[in-house]
Amino acid sequence: MSNDSGNVLLALLTGAAIGAGVGILYAPEKGIKTRKNIKKKAIQAKDEIATRVSHATEELTRTADAKKEDFERKLEDTISNMSYKADDIILTLEKKLEDLRKKNAQLQK
Repeated sequence: MSNDSGNVLLALLTGAAIGAGVGILYAPEKGIKTRKNIKKKAIQAKDEIATRVSHATEELTRTADAKKEDFERKLEDTISNMSYKADDIILTLEKKLEDLRKKNAQLQK
């Protein structure tokens, strides 16, 4: 979940909570019943927010784990490719060195 969508979610939940609170406060009920309704709605909103945060956390964890695995796989591929290239370079240098040794041996005769 991106930061923008998190902000939108928070704004929507806040708006819903404020709307529910205003609706309850203007409802023609006795004070004790209104307070019970406010408490009930607050608990429901808290539970819903906790659930959404839990789901968002799980999704972020899955995404982070997938990105980590992808990075590790790409790093391993890169290291493997570099190892093969290093081997090729070493072989080429060894061939050049052998050629130089042969030329040097011919020049010393």
